[in-house]
Amino acid sequence: AAMVQKYQSPVRVYKHPFELIMAAYERRFPTCPLIPMFVASDTVNEYKSEDEAIHVIERRCKLDIDAPRLLKKIAGVDYVYFVQKNSLNRRERTLHIEAYNETFSNRVIINEHCSYTVHPDNEDWTCFEQSASLDIKSFFGFESTVEKIAMKQYTSNIKKGKEIIEYYLKQLEEEGITFVPRWTPPVTCKSESSTSHTRRPVSPAINIPESATKEGLNNKEILNTSSSPSEPTAGTPDDKLDADYIKRYLGDLTPMQESCLIRLRQWLQETHKGKIPKDEHILRFLRARDFNIDKAREILCQSLTWRKQHQVDYILDTWNPPQVLQDYYAGGWHHHDKDGRPLYVLRLGQMDTKGLVRALGEEALLRYVLSINEEGLRRCEENTKVFGRPISSWTCLVDLEGLNMRHLWRPGVKALLRIIEVVEANYPETLGRLLILRAPRVFPVLWTLVSPFIDDNTRKKFLIYAGNDYQGPGGLLDYIDKEIIPDFLGGECMCEVPEGGLVPKSLYRTAEELENEDIKLWTETIYQSASVFKGAPHEVLIQIVDASSVITWDFDVCKGDIVFNIFHSKRAPQPPKKDSLGAHSITSPGGNNVQLIDKVWQLGRDYSMVESPLICKEGESVQGSHVTRWPGFYILQWKFHNMPACATTNLPRVDDVLASLQVSSHKCKVMYYTEVIGSEDFRGSMTSLESSHSGFSQLSAATTSSSQSHSSSMISR
Repeated sequence: AAMVQKYQSPVRVYKHPFELIMAAYERRFPTCPLIPMFVASDTVNEYKSEDEAIHVIERRCKLDIDAPRLLKKIAGVDYVYFVQKNSLNRRERTLHIEAYNETFSNRVIINEHCSYTVHPDNEDWTCFEQSASLDIKSFFGFESTVEKIAMKQYTSNIKKGKEIIEYYLKQLEEEGITFVPRWTPPVTCKSESSTSHTRRPVSPAINIPESATKEGLNNKEILNTSSSPSEPTAGTPDDKLDADYIKRYLGDLTPMQESCLIRLRQWLQETHKGKIPKDEHILRFLRARDFNIDKAREILCQSLTWRKQHQVDYILDTWNPPQVLQDYYAGGWHHHDKDGRPLYVLRLGQMDTKGLVRALGEEALLRYVLSINEEGLRRCEENTKVFGRPISSWTCLVDLEGLNMRHLWRPGVKALLRIIEVVEANYPETLGRLLILRAPRVFPVLWTLVSPFIDDNTRKKFLIYAGNDYQGPGGLLDYIDKEIIPDFLGGECMCEVPEGGLVPKSLYRTAEELENEDIKLWTETIYQSASVFKGAPHEVLIQIVDASSVITWDFDVCKGDIVFNIFHSKRAPQPPKKDSLGAHSITSPGGNNVQLIDKVWQLGRDYSMVESPLICKEGESVQGSHVTRWPGFYILQWKFHNMPACATTNLPRVDDVLASLQVSSHKCKVMYYTEVIGSEDFRGSMTSLESSHSGFSQLSAATTSSSQSHSSSMISR
């Protein structure tokens, strides 16, 4: 099966006017010594408008691809021909380049689009962007070899592109050319030029950029077909990453890595409007999956849903750790290491893990570790600004002095493993280095228990010192400045980290007390979760008394594709059969599946559909509202989405076939939140809003604070 490879570049900014960049660009033709494989080019077609504003030129380019002799022999060609069409618009100050392969066009499809445009914020700068796709249908059984060669050639040429322009700019400068005037309309027969009647008689140099930016915007909207025209913001270049920003804040990425980041980010902007993670965080997920965009997207979506479910975005502002933690949890942030990474110090040996688990329960402990990780992300961002280079991970120093058999208490180890698992899943690539100091004799036992749960990439970053080895050569001083080595390790720096110690037994709580606490912690989330099965939708009843109320919903599709419906019925549905399975499993929510619509009810007679069905794909966030026209019972329904059997093509798509093979694909998961608002409180328009695929609703953000109204509007089941 052929895989389509895609590439999307960041925006590259040249701090030179468009006209000068064009003069440099033109020097690449007919041949360019800097691109050895570009052997020759002939002009096939050319068009110039009368006023010379438009210049379209089509060239046939001859390339000598660096491929193994054998492959060339099998393919029976020495050269590969490409057609390149350049459309220059001097009035608009744009150059669009389209290129495709002529050789083997029935076996391999290569398309490339490049553009040079004026920088939106500075008309004396020029932006360059390029995107491409490669689709290898068949190649004498050498498909993967050809793909590798093509990708290698392509990425090495991307890097060259900038050097070539800079080389010719320098050449122009040496020849004394540092300025190329802008195009101006010809001034021949002024009276007849009816086209320019809108222009005021001002010198054209001032006029042109103004109209160029106006028309430029329209072009942006036309180009940006992916989002609806009502959202002009989607096309603005503020949303795009430029190459300099990537280097400064995210680090040195290869062209393909940049492309993965840009494409994943674009996908998130389209599906998770309004709440997409920071670029450096998206990049962590890509790194964790070796830049496999599909795998990275999967774990990132799971993590975003998890963050929403447990309100992790608000943990630093809203959650106060219990006093027990503040007193007995022997860990804290302490300056930074030699690489500028934030440094976290944990005196694990001094910590009574059993006591903490007994006094707090696993959930509170997990929450605390999450708040530490959130703080870590914040500190990385801060340090990136302070040190002037990208810092995306922290260093952890774990002192095991005092570790003993108490630390091997089974529930404690289990809690530790669960915490490690949650952190690994949601904060990938955040641990830059782990220094384990003063490892005692029981340590290897603990290590064999824990290490299988730790990602290989992460494990490579561990340094373990027994006894006082950390003071010797290759020790702590290689990683941490002398001035900040903590006092308890023989350094001079006062370290604010609590000393730990045994948690008094009087603070221990019974299993029941802890369970109630846990339930409170997890249900603080306003979202409910539900499972949807083939043939078993999940339905929620909302009773409306006041005819013009507004039902609002906000849900995430965590797994599978679903259809969302809203129905109205005059009579109350049967009370749902209580699902014994999912009643108590709070921590593994997913048992929730309720049907309210009676099997004997007929659509149109017993109940009616009040909004058209909405198909929602896995990973999407959907939000919307419905203004009720009648009192009575409304039913929100999330239903399994059956793939239409090959609606568009006669052949099934590969992923459809794969999906139908997976047994688990018959289960979907949804996290949802609904609320009823009186029409006078609803600040939106009174027309029924279409469900918009977007982020956190301002509504739910604005209303969750008033908990009374919230609880009264949730219909008790």
